[in-house]
Amino acid sequence: MKIENKNLEGDIYIVNGGVKKMDEYEQKALSELASWKKKVAKKSGRLERMSKKAQIKMNSYIPDRVHKMITDSIKGMIEAVLSGSKYMSKEKNVVLLSLQQKEEWVAETVTAYRKTAIIEGVGTGAAGLVIGLADFPLLLSIKMKLLFEISRLYGFDPNSYEERMFILYIFQMAFSSEEKKLETLGIIEEWDAGNLPEMDWQEFQQEYRDHIDVIKIFQLVPGFGAAVGAYANHHLLEQLGETAVNCYRIRLLKE
Repeated sequence: MKIENKNLEGDIYIVNGGVKKMDEYEQKALSELASWKKKVAKKSGRLERMSKKAQIKMNSYIPDRVHKMITDSIKGMIEAVLSGSKYMSKEKNVVLLSLQQKEEWVAETVTAYRKTAIIEGVGTGAAGLVIGLADFPLLLSIKMKLLFEISRLYGFDPNSYEERMFILYIFQMAFSSEEKKLETLGIIEEWDAGNLPEMDWQEFQQEYRDHIDVIKIFQLVPGFGAAVGAYANHHLLEQLGETAVNCYRIRLLKE
């Protein structure tokens, strides 16, 4: 089904030369997408800016081996995604499903992966520093598997290099600074598989590290690491799921 033209302010669009009226769910999805874009574009308040400064200060106290663990994990994730060798799963036939049916399936998938991440966060958070460090690569793997599943559920093929790059941009969109989110949103809105932008891999790593370092480092603290691990992993998977849904909506409801 090819969308040739669409007015995002109304509920009529052209499909394969004919006029199709948006159903109630598609209108709702379009409204939620607009609200999400406004949230992304919204400037942070004073409290958020102060928290960011505190985070930057805290980063200087994080042990070098933790920084190295995160960096090595991200490098490994990028290599696995680009090679397409690790996150492939059984393909689901979603071609004829409506947007609502696809997103119901996506919601169920996000819930399942979120539960897995919570269990993993509790286990590694309660086990102390050494095992707690293992949470970083484990959580990255869970996040990537989720994104590959979501890609398939929306009808895209993550076997292709272009779609794997799109997945990495979703990841960057979810876990980066305000400025980088807006920049990445622009790339996603103008997505052209035949003209892929260059990805700054060093910046990609640093943005992710800056985004999660402080909350995840508390997971390594004896006594309340399990609680922090559960909360952090729940929040991070919810954030990733919301970002992925809206990024794919941009493509499916694109003007």
